[in-house]
Amino acid sequence: MPVSARVRTRFRRTTAAVALLCTAAFAAGCADKHDDASTIIRTTTNIAGAGVVGADRDTATACPLPSAPDAGSGATRTVTHTAGVTQVPADPQRIVVLTTSALDAACALGLWERVAGAVTLDGDRTQPMYLGYGVVKVPSVGPIGQPDPARIAELKPDLILGDIAPAAGDYDALSKIAPTVLIGAGGSWQSDFAAYSAGMNRNDAAETAMQSYLTEAHDLGPALNAGQSQASVLRFTPDTIQIQGTETFAAQVLSDVGVQRPTAQRGPSSDITESDLATKAEGDVIYVMFAGPEGEDHGKKVLRSDQFEELGAATDKRVFAVDDKIWHTTGLTAARAILTDLRNSLNGYVTD
Repeated sequence: MPVSARVRTRFRRTTAAVALLCTAAFAAGCADKHDDASTIIRTTTNIAGAGVVGADRDTATACPLPSAPDAGSGATRTVTHTAGVTQVPADPQRIVVLTTSALDAACALGLWERVAGAVTLDGDRTQPMYLGYGVVKVPSVGPIGQPDPARIAELKPDLILGDIAPAAGDYDALSKIAPTVLIGAGGSWQSDFAAYSAGMNRNDAAETAMQSYLTEAHDLGPALNAGQSQASVLRFTPDTIQIQGTETFAAQVLSDVGVQRPTAQRGPSSDITESDLATKAEGDVIYVMFAGPEGEDHGKKVLRSDQFEELGAATDKRVFAVDDKIWHTTGLTAARAILTDLRNSLNGYVTD
């Protein structure tokens, strides 16, 4: 159901009130866009009218300091996972990751500098940049979904983390190289993080990190009046417009914050057409992401279409482009990055 004109009018009035407050309190720093969650954020970079969120993202502290292994004696620990039972090092030093979510988990636990090798992404950026520039220097073990066992063996890992076939390849072959922990498909992103953390013998650190994220998310909701906003989330591939449903990573993080979704987006993900935009894409704010350059080309055409420009969020200049490699992935570090994006956009509008 499209967001009502009454809701959009309420937002405009709130915007005007905050603008006046900022004028009165300029000397106190209200004009600093990072100062206060209630401050209206103004973006100056856009894609087809959508304000780009996170272009100036600070990744210097994305990965914290190294966490300690779980307490206990012995050089190894027994880990039960989807592919079997494995004896893993109590404090692994050379980790090979076969998924982006495993790399994200290593970052979230402060162990990214122990990553000896990683699968790489398509495109000009071999690793997701929200994890920081250091990850780009991690040696490649092949493209995602096609790791090369020979390259992995050359790196002499003491732990391999990945998911069940096809992305990880043959478990028996990998386990002959090093202790290997593989997670299964279909779990939540939180359970995936817990499984990777268990492989690194960081259950306690993982629980602490997850609770810290949940506290931040729950505190952010009231600060942003998140319950008063319905956020539409769309993803453009080269030939489709996808509604990001409740099962997606982005939707789950929005739910953690308490952001509402339009009625038409409170179910599973689905593809829509331009003629569906008015009934299925409207929201108080619309977040869009693009699957690669071709997805961006398609998205630009839709964003410039009459059907999209007639949406209330487009008229109110409340359409924001977010990083597909953050909003369409899984991982605790990515979830924290989405919180930052929401802090800088949920109550915002585009000014150019």
